[in-house]
Amino acid sequence: MPLLMLAQAAPNQSPLVTFLPIVLMLAIFYFILIVPQRRQMKQHQALLASLQKGDQVVTAGGLIGEITGIRDDQVTLRSGTSTLVVEKARVLRKAGAPAAAAK
Repeated sequence: MPLLMLAQAAPNQSPLVTFLPIVLMLAIFYFILIVPQRRQMKQHQALLASLQKGDQVVTAGGLIGEITGIRDDQVTLRSGTSTLVVEKARVLRKAGAPAAAAK
């Protein structure tokens, strides 16, 4: 008999109580996934905006080089005796800065 009473009580709950777990899960996803990712994107954009000729940088491919030229979306790097052109967005951090400070 008690199980029957519980089954009958469920339809009488308010819609707010029904959707509250879903809303809480969405809030948790927002604060755990989206907020840190946006913060990291803003820091990366600030890094890209602050690049200057002569900076030592590390690219996403692991290349370390000195910036010799900057165009709109391209950076020219000198690494050893080679000169490379890479996308500006592929610069991860300045080589002199520790990886933790770049994040």
